[in-house]
Amino acid sequence: MRWLSIPLLALCLAAPVANAGNTPCSGRKGGIAGCDGSTFLCNDGSISASKKNCSARYGGRPSIQPLRASDDGCACGSGSYCTGPRGGVYCLTPSGNKSYKRR
Repeated sequence: MRWLSIPLLALCLAAPVANAGNTPCSGRKGGIAGCDGSTFLCNDGSISASKKNCSARYGGRPSIQPLRASDDGCACGSGSYCTGPRGGVYCLTPSGNKSYKRR
């Protein structure tokens, strides 16, 4: 019976680690900063490639403060997006980099 408890314990300890990678804006993106409609805005200024709906997760109301918007019309957090020359939809991060929306 003791041999059964060791694999079970290992499985229980590994479960939270496996689930940690499934959150929007995880890793180097620094966590969720806010919502831009259904899109997650990350603390590094980019948008998440998550297929989850941000406004559905937070009850349709902006419970998180939006990111600082720049003077450009398609800054991340402004609600507006630009379209690239090959049809990609993106916003500009506070550092001036493009962050593309997942199709």
